[in-house]
Formats: sequence, structure tokens, C-alpha cells
Amino acid sequence: MSHALPIAPLRRGACPSLDMPMQTGDGLLARIRVAGGQIDPVRLEQLAVLCGTHGNGIIEITARGNLQVRGLTAATAPVFADAVRDIVTIETGLVVETPPLAGDDPLEFVDPRPLAGSIKALAAPFGHRLGPKVAVIVDGNGQIGLGALKADLRLVAVGVEVWLVSVGARLMGTTHRPLDCARIVLTALAGLGPLGRATDLATDGLDLGDLVSPSAPVRQPVSSPIGQFPLQRGKAIGLGLPFGAMGWESMAALADGAWRFGISAFRPGPHHSLLAIGADGSLLAEAAEIGFVTHPHDPRTRISACIGSDGCASGHIAARAVASRLAPGLAPGSSLHVSGCQKGCAHPGPADVTLIGRADGYGLVIDGRAGDTPRAVLRADQLETALLAAQG
Repeated sequence: MSHALPIAPLRRGACPSLDMPMQTGDGLLARIRVAGGQIDPVRLEQLAVLCGTHGNGIIEITARGNLQVRGLTAATAPVFADAVRDIVTIETGLVVETPPLAGDDPLEFVDPRPLAGSIKALAAPFGHRLGPKVAVIVDGNGQIGLGALKADLRLVAVGVEVWLVSVGARLMGTTHRPLDCARIVLTALAGLGPLGRATDLATDGLDLGDLVSPSAPVRQPVSSPIGQFPLQRGKAIGLGLPFGAMGWESMAALADGAWRFGISAFRPGPHHSLLAIGADGSLLAEAAEIGFVTHPHDPRTRISACIGSDGCASGHIAARAVASRLAPGLAPGSSLHVSGCQKGCAHPGPADVTLIGRADGYGLVIDGRAGDTPRAVLRADQLETALLAAQG
């Protein structure tokens, strides 16, 4: 018999996991970090069925490329966790992220996975003193960069043995000794305790000494994970989940038909994406029909929306249905956030236009967050006009 799972606290620095889900407005949320960042089609289909059986039937892929399941209960969460562990190996410990094509990308300077593994190993003895949100990014600088994701420590290859080192938002320089840099930074973070982040190291004047050389400011391009990408062998096709979510039936259908498109594995990717490894181009039409985003310029890639009243007790509006309705009117380059309530769970940051569900209508915020005071309260039939005016 499965035992009850502890619930992740609702506080700064807390992070849900498979064994410690977090309470949300639509039940318990469990986050799944698949070891190696890869899952074969059979196991993905099995996982999708589990989501439909024990959760609310929605599978999410987070902005950082983690699988997420909502709608679990105190009774179903431990059963779900046991069943998931029977299907896939779960990664624990320090979060060390690499791009989803790492090791197969012909354009990367170096395969970042060996360095990522070494960093994870060196942090293991003191990992319990690092906060659950502490993240390290090791990027080989290939076709899908992770420049848009925050990291406490970022290492980006700019040559076969040369890495750019950033701590938080601060570029420290280049190094030929990335593992030594990682040891110093992570040890310093561990010294701050579980709430410590890279921003807290700024006042301490973190010194990497002669490990780094000065470097001119470098801005790593942010590339979309949606599209077709050549691999060392074959290619990959990146699909997007609209608003980061997909019904379990659609995910299961994609996995069940994988053999027809030559797909050997799936890799969850950044910005709510799923990379189909080995896929041929014929996948695109069927994936679009199922409901996946298949074009990098699809306006839904610039819209954040929670499940809203369709699955959350706190939601006043069916946020994703509203977002789908408004997507055709979103101007190129603009961002939209549709939130079921003022908590803004789907997008904590600001958006060009934010619509917030309220008991009396839709709050409108321009260049702000869901928790900001709206400049107007709209009716449902005013939304398209308001969006057009806000972008004008």
C-alpha cells in the first residue's frame, strides 16, 4: 500500500517534485525530472495514460523542460509516484541542465553532458545545502540555446576547451577550467544555505581568481526549439505544447504513432517544447492535427495561460479557451498572459498585455503582471477590441 507523500511548502525557494507535490488551486502538482532528459515512445504513452488515470488528464512541459502533472490528490499522488518510478528513472539532486539536442547536435562546440555529469557529482556531498531552485546550465552552444533561462551558474562553450562563465546575470569571463569554477560557485552557494541564490553572492564579491580571463559582453542568441533540426544522424522535430499543456489522449496518440515517423525517443525541451528524435517531416501535419504547435512563429508561443476555471478552484475564467480565441489577434513580437485569477501562476513576470479573471469580468493590465491593479475591467465581448487597442 502506498504511503502519503509530504507536501511541498508554499514559500520562497520551494519546488514541487514527484515525491513532494505542491498544493495548487486544482489539486496537487507533481514535477517529473526524467533522468537523462529522454523517454522512449512506449514509456511516454504509458506516462500519458497514468496522467489521465490519476491526475486531471493534462500533461504540462515547463519553461525549463520538465514534465508536470496537475490534479493529483492525497490519495492518488503516492500511487502515481510509484507507477511513474516503474516506468522511468527519476533524476534527483542539483539541477544541471543541458540543451535537448546535447550530444547529437552537429553545431555545438562540445558535448556538454560529460561536464554536466561531473558538476552534478562534485555537488553531491553538499547538495542538501543547496536550495531546490538552484540551477546550473551547461550549454554546448548548438542549435537550441538556453540563454532565456535563468541560472545560478551558466557555462557556455565558445570553443572546444573554452567556456564562458556567468554567475547569475554577471558574466565573469572565459575559462579553461569550468569544473573548478563550478566547485567554487556551488560551494559558496551551499554556504548560504537552502535559500541562497546567485544574486545573494553579489555582495560577497565572488572571486574566481586566475580561473577566468576577462571577456567582452556576449549575448547568446535565443533560438526557438520548435522546427526541424539536423542531428549527427538524421534529424529532430521540435513541437510546442500550446500554453505549455496537452491532454493526455493527444500525448498518447503522438507516442503511439511514433514508429510511423521513425521516432526513437522524445526529449522535453525549453519553452514548453517536445523534441522528437529521428522524426521525418511527415510528422508535422499529424502533430498539428493532434493539437501541437509546429511553427516557431505561431502566436501561441508568446501566450501564457493557466488552466483557469476548467480545472482550478481559484480560476474565474477558462483561461486557455480565452487564449486560444485571442491568439489570431496577437501582433508579432507581442506577449499575452491570460490568468484565471490574480495569482498569475502561468507567468509570474510582466507581459505586454495581461488579462485577469475576476468575479466581475476581465482585468486588463498593460506592461505588467497579473497581480497589478488593472486599468480597466472588460466584458467578454470587449476582449478582441481591447487587445487590438493595447497593441496599437
